[in-house]
Amino acid sequence: MTRIAWYSATLTVALALAAGKAASDELYDQCIDRSDGTNTAWGECGSDWVKREDDKLNATWKKVFAQTDGQTRTDLLAEQRLWIAYKEGACKFYANGDWGREGQVLEYAACQAGVIAARTKDLEGYEAFFDSDG
Repeated sequence: MTRIAWYSATLTVALALAAGKAASDELYDQCIDRSDGTNTAWGECGSDWVKREDDKLNATWKKVFAQTDGQTRTDLLAEQRLWIAYKEGACKFYANGDWGREGQVLEYAACQAGVIAARTKDLEGYEAFFDSDG
């Protein structure tokens, strides 16, 4: 592999990883700052963050899905089911142990929160489109 190809591949991987991670939210930062610094405490902070993002996603999904009918509704539901399958597999490499406990409790949560936040943003775009009557 040429040096340029290697740098290009490395940059692509780095950008893909960065895109999957959300900037932490204020409550997560506060939780980490107040924690006792253990992986257990950090894991709880991450779980709470992922739940907050999931709650936002679910609220947005309900609004968007309620705006649809017919084939659009069928297709949107199929898309969401595919996305859920993707989400369940996304970021697992952080949790596999190769990245240590910090990968499991910090990076995995950040990645999952980012994946969920990105889907929420996509759904908000659909909502705006449906609100404008296409």
